[in-house]
Amino acid sequence: AKGDHDRAEPLYTRALAIHKKVLGTEHPNTATSLHNLAGLYDSKGDYDHAKLLYTRALAIMEKKLGKTHPDTITCRKNLKICHFKLKRYNKTKIKMRPKRRKKR
Repeated sequence: AKGDHDRAEPLYTRALAIHKKVLGTEHPNTATSLHNLAGLYDSKGDYDHAKLLYTRALAIMEKKLGKTHPDTITCRKNLKICHFKLKRYNKTKIKMRPKRRKKR
Protein backbone atom coordinates (compact mmCIF):
# COMPACT_ATOMS: atom_id res chain seq x y z
CA ALA A 1 0.00 0.00 0.00
CA LYS A 2 1.15 3.51 -0.78
CA GLY A 3 0.95 4.51 2.89
CA ASP A 4 3.45 1.81 3.80
CA HIS A 5 5.93 3.20 1.27
CA ASP A 6 5.42 6.70 2.58
CA ARG A 7 6.11 5.57 6.15
CA ALA A 8 9.06 3.38 5.19
CA GLU A 9 10.95 5.90 3.07
CA PRO A 10 12.06 8.23 5.90
CA LEU A 11 13.11 5.22 7.99
CA TYR A 12 15.22 3.76 5.17
CA THR A 13 16.70 7.18 4.44
CA ARG A 14 17.56 7.67 8.12
CA ALA A 15 19.17 4.22 8.34
CA LEU A 16 21.28 5.05 5.29
CA ALA A 17 22.38 8.37 6.82
CA ILE A 18 23.36 6.65 10.07
CA HIS A 19 25.34 3.96 8.25
CA LYS A 20 27.17 6.57 6.17
CA LYS A 21 28.02 8.63 9.27
CA VAL A 22 29.02 5.76 11.57
CA LEU A 23 30.51 3.22 9.14
CA GLY A 24 31.45 5.34 6.13
CA THR A 25 30.24 5.46 2.54
CA GLU A 26 32.18 2.37 1.43
CA HIS A 27 31.05 -0.06 4.16
CA PRO A 28 29.05 -3.18 3.17
CA ASN A 29 26.27 -2.24 5.62
CA THR A 30 25.98 1.14 3.92
CA ALA A 31 25.66 -0.72 0.62
CA THR A 32 22.89 -2.84 2.14
CA SER A 33 21.05 0.32 3.20
CA LEU A 34 21.41 1.69 -0.34
CA HIS A 35 20.10 -1.61 -1.70
CA ASN A 36 17.12 -1.57 0.67
CA LEU A 37 16.21 2.01 -0.26
CA ALA A 38 16.59 1.12 -3.96
CA GLY A 39 14.16 -1.75 -3.42
CA LEU A 40 11.65 0.64 -1.91
CA TYR A 41 11.90 3.01 -4.89
CA ASP A 42 11.69 0.03 -7.23
CA SER A 43 8.47 -1.16 -5.60
CA LYS A 44 7.05 2.39 -5.91
CA GLY A 45 7.82 2.41 -9.63
CA ASP A 46 10.54 5.07 -9.31
CA TYR A 47 12.94 3.06 -11.47
CA ASP A 48 15.36 5.90 -12.24
CA HIS A 49 16.02 6.49 -8.54
CA ALA A 50 16.16 2.76 -7.83
CA LYS A 51 18.67 2.21 -10.64
CA LEU A 52 20.96 4.91 -9.25
CA LEU A 53 20.94 3.42 -5.75
CA TYR A 54 21.29 -0.18 -6.94
CA THR A 55 24.30 0.89 -9.03
CA ARG A 56 25.97 2.60 -6.06
CA ALA A 57 25.27 -0.37 -3.79
CA LEU A 58 26.61 -2.83 -6.34
CA ALA A 59 29.85 -0.88 -6.76
CA ILE A 60 30.48 -0.97 -3.01
CA MET A 61 29.54 -4.64 -2.70
CA GLU A 62 31.78 -5.71 -5.58
CA LYS A 63 34.69 -3.75 -4.08
CA LYS A 64 34.22 -4.83 -0.46
CA LEU A 65 32.57 -8.26 -0.67
CA GLY A 66 33.65 -9.50 -4.08
CA LYS A 67 31.72 -10.31 -7.24
CA THR A 68 30.63 -13.77 -6.09
CA HIS A 69 29.29 -12.86 -2.63
CA PRO A 70 25.57 -13.70 -2.27
CA ASP A 71 24.67 -10.07 -1.41
CA THR A 72 26.54 -8.82 -4.48
CA ILE A 73 24.80 -11.37 -6.71
CA THR A 74 21.39 -10.37 -5.32
CA CYS A 75 22.10 -6.68 -5.87
CA ARG A 76 23.28 -7.32 -9.44
CA LYS A 77 20.13 -9.35 -10.16
CA ASN A 78 17.90 -6.59 -8.77
CA LEU A 79 19.71 -3.98 -10.85
CA LYS A 80 19.17 -6.08 -14.00
CA ILE A 81 15.47 -6.45 -13.20
CA CYS A 82 15.24 -2.71 -12.61
CA HIS A 83 16.89 -2.08 -16.01
CA PHE A 84 14.27 -4.34 -17.60
CA LYS A 85 11.39 -2.53 -15.85
CA LEU A 86 12.84 0.85 -16.83
CA LYS A 87 13.09 -0.18 -20.49
CA ARG A 88 9.55 -1.53 -20.49
CA TYR A 89 8.25 1.59 -18.69
CA ASN A 90 9.96 3.94 -21.15
CA LYS A 91 8.63 1.99 -24.15
CA THR A 92 5.11 2.19 -22.70
CA LYS A 93 5.48 5.93 -22.14
CA ILE A 94 6.58 6.43 -25.74
CA LYS A 95 3.68 4.35 -27.09
CA MET A 96 1.18 6.32 -25.03
CA ARG A 97 2.20 9.69 -26.45
CA PRO A 98 -0.33 11.00 -28.93
CA LYS A 99 0.79 11.17 -32.51
CA ARG A 100 1.48 14.66 -33.74
CA ARG A 101 -0.22 15.78 -36.88
CA LYS A 102 1.93 17.14 -39.63
CA LYS A 103 1.28 20.74 -40.49
CA ARG A 104 0.55 21.34 -44.12
